[in-house]
Amino acid sequence: MKDPNAVYKAGFNSNIVDEKPLLWDYEERAKQTLTEWYKITTDIDSVDASVVTPEIKDSWIRSKRYGLDPFQKVQQRVLTTKELQDLSKENETLISSSVSFMENLNRFVDENFIVSLFDHQAIILVITGTDEVLKFIHERYITEGASWNEREAGTNGAGLVVETHRPVHIHATQHYCKFYHSYSSYGAPIFDPKGNFIGGICLTSKYYRTRNSFLGMTVSTAKAIENELRVQRALAESHLASSFQKTVISSIPEAIIAIDNQGFITLVNDSAQRMFSFQFKRIEGKHIRSVFGVPNERFLNLLNRSEALTDAEVRITTNNQANDYTLTCNPILSLEGEMIGKILIFNEIKRAKTLVSKMIGARASLRFEDICGSNPRFLETINQAKMVSQSNSSILLLGKSGTGKDIISQAIHNASPRKNAPYVAINCAAIPRDLIASELFGHMEGSFTGSRKGGSQGKFELADGGTIFLDEIAEMSLELQAVLLRVIEDKSIIRIGGEKVKPVDVRIIAATNKDLREEILKGTFREDLFYRLNVFTIQMVPLSERMDDIPLLIDLFVRKSALTMGKTIKKIDDEIIQKFMNYSWPGNVRELQNVIERMMNYVTTDELTADLIPAEILQNQQTPEVSYDMESMKDIEFQILKKMVTMGLSKKEMAQKMKIARSSLYRKLKNHNLFVP
Repeated sequence: MKDPNAVYKAGFNSNIVDEKPLLWDYEERAKQTLTEWYKITTDIDSVDASVVTPEIKDSWIRSKRYGLDPFQKVQQRVLTTKELQDLSKENETLISSSVSFMENLNRFVDENFIVSLFDHQAIILVITGTDEVLKFIHERYITEGASWNEREAGTNGAGLVVETHRPVHIHATQHYCKFYHSYSSYGAPIFDPKGNFIGGICLTSKYYRTRNSFLGMTVSTAKAIENELRVQRALAESHLASSFQKTVISSIPEAIIAIDNQGFITLVNDSAQRMFSFQFKRIEGKHIRSVFGVPNERFLNLLNRSEALTDAEVRITTNNQANDYTLTCNPILSLEGEMIGKILIFNEIKRAKTLVSKMIGARASLRFEDICGSNPRFLETINQAKMVSQSNSSILLLGKSGTGKDIISQAIHNASPRKNAPYVAINCAAIPRDLIASELFGHMEGSFTGSRKGGSQGKFELADGGTIFLDEIAEMSLELQAVLLRVIEDKSIIRIGGEKVKPVDVRIIAATNKDLREEILKGTFREDLFYRLNVFTIQMVPLSERMDDIPLLIDLFVRKSALTMGKTIKKIDDEIIQKFMNYSWPGNVRELQNVIERMMNYVTTDELTADLIPAEILQNQQTPEVSYDMESMKDIEFQILKKMVTMGLSKKEMAQKMKIARSSLYRKLKNHNLFVP
């Protein structure tokens, strides 16, 4: 008897003689469903629910609403090559995790099946199957890049998975479009590790090859793909965590070394590689004793202690060079709380000192460019200071209070090769005599009543590698002078209460307003220390001997104060210049700066007037030793400019000395008929 539904039995191969017989219930179901399928165009609501499941009926209703003709050949949208490439790149992880499982599923069935992978919009990403089958189905739009959502293809396996996010079996006449009634498909959704729907797979064949086990196999394959995605995500997260951990450890400026319970090295960060010169050695897996050797026995013995260490000071010798470090040693614990090793953290003491110096403001802010003056004697002093700045020898600054010894000291440091190292200033007269030794050289814990817990670094340790400025050095006691002399000669210090000798590389700039030769005769200053400090001596010029710099200094201090106070001064009364020129300035430049600041606090207009001059200036007027035949500020300005022209200064140098713009200098030179080549 001829089979009335033979049309549905035409396989991927034209020869169907050897095909296995179809189970009768699938054949019967296809017939029953076909009867209900014809109601799509007449009365879809009357579809028999006992034959067509609600899931399929709802899909038919949606497909009809989309305006699809169930009797027409479907022509789905197919992505261009470029669009498919872009989509594949977006789904690269899904594709790479799925292909091997799709091929396995193909091997479990037979060569007449295809397995397709689609994205969350039902666009096919990959198809696996034999070349013959793939060529055959390509003509039916079952191809990579084809869109199989319900809006374009009606009820089908991929489209229904996208709609429901559930496993489905679309059998023969359950397809909305008659063109696909001879096929059966099994679909299963795929979710990413976060539970988001990202696509699915479909197992497709001629409908008479349907088997009960195929849906389970399809679902199992989808689950296997999900597990692979989880593994890939876990590996990626593990790699990311490992990369993050390595980056963090490598970025830590402290040297880090991890060892196991037997002392074998398990981890070394980049800082440790550099600090201990391990760059060209592989030390992981080696015993720490074989790496650091006999010269570091004291350090290695510390590691045998069971208790943790925090900032223990150790000296480590590598490449025949010893350096001091702080060592922090903590245990590494397993999940069960057992110690499985130790982590060693080294911090170079020299670097720590530099950081502390920066934090406490141990730096010089002034440079030679910030110093104002055009007096020949004063300029000679500046040139001398610039010259000695390149040396490492001690410097002695002599001069009255307020002449700018601290400014010159900062400028020397900033012009020296030590400019990036600490600059520490200490006033020997401002610290009680019983504390100055501790301030300079530091102390150990418990060395005296009130000593800091854990001890404290002294100013010489903080200034290591840089410069220390000892102001008012003549106020230092004879006992402390002897210690300072030893520091200069030995280039090392011993903390109060300690025994360990610590080398220091410090340049000393000392200053005093006293005559040290007289102090030597009085017995209050050591002669040997004087000669140690007196390698370079710079005699500061008092303001009374550089009165021609007063107009420049007035202009500088007025501008600085105006900027700080938010005021604008357009004019300075000429009488101020005259009164200031007739005053002796016992407090030197510092006194002049304080007087200008006081006047600026009182000024209420844009002109600095003579009525703001303090009474002590007006009451102590005198005829200066040097005769200044000047009637106005313009005369003073002329004398200053003329002197600088005579000295052969360039226009740039003249503008810098006067602290004015070059355009202003050109105008002044033109007004005074002065020519500078």
